[in-house]
Amino acid sequence: MTAATPSPLFPRVSTPAEYATVPRDADAVLEGLDPEQREVATALYGPVCVLAGAGTGKTRAITHRIAYGVRAGVFQPASVLAVTFTNRAAGEMRGRLRQLGAGGVQARTFHSAALRQLQYFWPKAVGGEVPRLLERKVQLVAEAAARCRVRLDRNELRDVTGEIEWSKVTQTVPEDYPAVAAKSGREAPRDAAEIARIYGMYEQLKRERGVIDFEDVLLLTVGVLQERHDIADQVRRQYQHFVVDEYQDVSPLQQRLLELWLGDRESLCVVGDASQTIYSFTGATPDHLLNFRTRHPGATVVKLVRDYRSTPQVVHLANGVLAQARGRAADHRLELVSQREPGPDPVYTAYADEPAEAEGVARRIRELITPVEQGGGGVPASEVAILYRVNAQSEVYEQALADAQVPYQLRGAERFFERPEVREAGLLLRGAARAGNADPALTDADIPSQVRAVLGTRGWTPEPPAGSGAVRDRWESLAALVRLAEQFCASQLAAGRQVTLADLVAELDERAAAQHAPTVEGVTLASLHAAKGLEWDAVFLVGLTEGMVPITYAKTDPQVEEERRLLYVGVTRARRHLALSWALSRSPGGRANRRPSRFLNGLRPGSAAPAPRMPGGAGGIERGSGGAIAPVRKRRGPVHCRVCGRTLTDAGEMKLRRCEDCPSELDEALYERLRDWRAEQAGQLGQPAYCVFTDKTLLAIAEAVPGTEGELSGIPGVGRRKLDKFGADVLALCSGRELTRAEGIDGTSGSGSEEPARNSTEK
Repeated sequence: MTAATPSPLFPRVSTPAEYATVPRDADAVLEGLDPEQREVATALYGPVCVLAGAGTGKTRAITHRIAYGVRAGVFQPASVLAVTFTNRAAGEMRGRLRQLGAGGVQARTFHSAALRQLQYFWPKAVGGEVPRLLERKVQLVAEAAARCRVRLDRNELRDVTGEIEWSKVTQTVPEDYPAVAAKSGREAPRDAAEIARIYGMYEQLKRERGVIDFEDVLLLTVGVLQERHDIADQVRRQYQHFVVDEYQDVSPLQQRLLELWLGDRESLCVVGDASQTIYSFTGATPDHLLNFRTRHPGATVVKLVRDYRSTPQVVHLANGVLAQARGRAADHRLELVSQREPGPDPVYTAYADEPAEAEGVARRIRELITPVEQGGGGVPASEVAILYRVNAQSEVYEQALADAQVPYQLRGAERFFERPEVREAGLLLRGAARAGNADPALTDADIPSQVRAVLGTRGWTPEPPAGSGAVRDRWESLAALVRLAEQFCASQLAAGRQVTLADLVAELDERAAAQHAPTVEGVTLASLHAAKGLEWDAVFLVGLTEGMVPITYAKTDPQVEEERRLLYVGVTRARRHLALSWALSRSPGGRANRRPSRFLNGLRPGSAAPAPRMPGGAGGIERGSGGAIAPVRKRRGPVHCRVCGRTLTDAGEMKLRRCEDCPSELDEALYERLRDWRAEQAGQLGQPAYCVFTDKTLLAIAEAVPGTEGELSGIPGVGRRKLDKFGADVLALCSGRELTRAEGIDGTSGSGSEEPARNSTEK
């Protein structure tokens, strides 16, 4: 399991060249960026919106933007606040910025940044110490339910806790919960009135005990900044430039906090992808990303579509999944273009039952991780993942992998640094660092050897123990610490720095704070939600049946579309190998009445209702079911902006044949005449205006001012049918001629028309 992009702070591979040099000046920061990434990096003024598809190097683009601004003297490091959603992502960003020569920039999660401000300003704004932070709210929610005489089982307790968290990030108070939940279409785990009572009691218990939860950190910070203008001004003097990663996941409460940080300034850069919005159940919404241009009309918008992660075959399938999508997020989807060499086609497999599916997947993984010299694929076990919709699906795969003697790790279960053996190892290493040469076992040994000696007393051996289970899990944890020590020392030595055991202990402390676990040499088992932000060489997407993907309780169109995006996230985790599978029945001998996920229709060979095909490799191979591979639509050449020459990927810009921000040669009077005429035609046809021509097509016509049918037909959106129906009218308007009452809605002489049209210029 690896982070989406290697981090200099937390190295994945210890290659000396990767850590040895810091860019010599501001211009050197831009070296190695593609044209769109460079555009992001150099857009230092005003609001900037980066629409970044999966694997397109968004973190690289925004960290280089910050570093370029710092190195060019535009940004002072201490005046920049970069916010993201996980401690791991924030730690990775800080490490990259240090490597780029931009140390001192604050990179934090929303909660971490808010908590620091709350702790600093609380004595001044309220007085006294900040209330104690409640690490886990589940126990207090359980007590609140008991006080309300409501019995909750384990799953209901988790779900009610989630409802309370959603209410707080959407700024919904207990008494309003039933109405707001109903309006939002939420599937409440219990009666909404009961949840409202439990929520209210939970808040009362917190007040009685003088504690706050993580959502309160944001709420209280918002309250302080709203009420105390002097404090808000002080924060704004400190932070003058803001960068927000994963902007599609911002909740209304986080957006309000961001607005208070900004004030009336516009030095803001946001990065996101509406097609990766998969956390709406927590209050996240892509609306802030999609409405960014509306709120900031002068914003620079850059689209990153060059995919450096996945092969053309994987990217082709990812594009196909989104091609079937509907809704507002789908209207803004990005069509990725792979920058990698071709790889194997995705493999689709139907199994008789769930145990057979697990055994088949384990068998295929065994083949993949077998060394090449032994006839296998040579893929490291840590570069393989099995992804499923819900955590309950993991058990059958754990058993199958154990039977196949394939090591594995569960992601989203116990945090690495909270494992007993890891905590014990940390204490031993800290003690050894303090002892120094007082320990004979550590005399004259390099750092990795010292670590091996210390951990050898607790069960680490050069070779793993046989079998699986607790002994193997413990060994894997200790082995991960040994590898981390080797990588850390190699990277520091490559940069010309001598390190001590105390330096390694400090590195472990920083990783633990950021929850940045080292790689464990085992196949990763994870839910699709937990896999967000990660990538592997080989990914197995399992259990892809109706009722699971989409999940059975996804009933509304928005809920189903989020399930589609969840599958898209799963597909885009794969670099090279991708397998998709489903079981026709749950148990051996059961009725084979399950159907593959509807999201695979038109993508897996032989399936009905094919989706629009996009340029790319073949659709894949289906084992055991036959069927021809769907034909691939002929690739069209790229469309370039006629002003600046940039390759266009947005459908609207392709219609205009220019970037939306490039200078326009619009004939505004003609555009208004075309709009009036279109309204007339739409009214007479009884159709919406866009059924005649879209706004973008009218703009393209008003810019090109065609004089012949050939010129008009060359404008995207003017097909043969519309040319025959409206061509004469449009050409007449372009020539400046007023349409007469005798001219019909089809643009021909009204003598043969059953219903003559009014003059299109009449008001």
